[in-house]
Amino acid sequence: MTAEHVLDDRPPAPVRRLANKVPEVTVYFWIIKLLTTGMGETASDLLARTLGPIPAVALGGLALTASLAVQFTLRRYVAWAYWTAVVMVSVFGTMAADVLHVGIGVPYAVSAPAFLVALAAVFALWYASERTLSIHTVRTRRREAFYWAAVLATFALGTAAGDLTATVGFGYLGSVALFAAAICVPALAHRFGALGAVTAFWTAYVITRPLGASLADWMALPHTRGGLDLGLSPVTLAWTAAIIGFVGYLAVSQRDRVRQVQ
Repeated sequence: MTAEHVLDDRPPAPVRRLANKVPEVTVYFWIIKLLTTGMGETASDLLARTLGPIPAVALGGLALTASLAVQFTLRRYVAWAYWTAVVMVSVFGTMAADVLHVGIGVPYAVSAPAFLVALAAVFALWYASERTLSIHTVRTRRREAFYWAAVLATFALGTAAGDLTATVGFGYLGSVALFAAAICVPALAHRFGALGAVTAFWTAYVITRPLGASLADWMALPHTRGGLDLGLSPVTLAWTAAIIGFVGYLAVSQRDRVRQVQ
């Protein structure tokens, strides 16, 4: 037998595994997730108003690419890198939904179902490839790619859904009440055994986007649009400061380290 045959008969190399790349789902996770949704909404509007839509989208795309590049180079979960990527996804996801509506004229009633189909496609491909959608198993590059594709789709879907409810009669405060009630459904369904943990997680994850965005819009927008008129800049800065505070706490306390699951 030649050396070439020996090499050909070797078993395939094992897939290189990383430490889990996402945080444990605690109350801090949901607080920061909600804050990123609101901050992304107002920051996107502020950038578009200050720089113009096209430069804002270009800047948002570059920032998203850079933050994900950093996230993918790491071999374990790092709080500041992970949440920076989530913030950039929030900003760019808002821009993606707004460009379709404002720039191209696609109604929210059309874009919201389209983003839902896109999210379903990501989940279908993810499950077909990995046989799981659990965030506790994001320990390979491929699973991480599926994870961030799903996160981006949830932000775009949530943005379109929140804007849809705000413009069909609920208003921003009414949308806050609507999505606050909606997010209780998967939580209670899981609590009483009617919904699996993975399905409940992703359902709640989607709903946090329109909930946080509607709340931030209500705080920032003028009275003529049903808001408190606090302004885009103050709301963006306040929510950013809160994110930094919570992420800093987690970076020090490490209370969001995920347990390792096969």
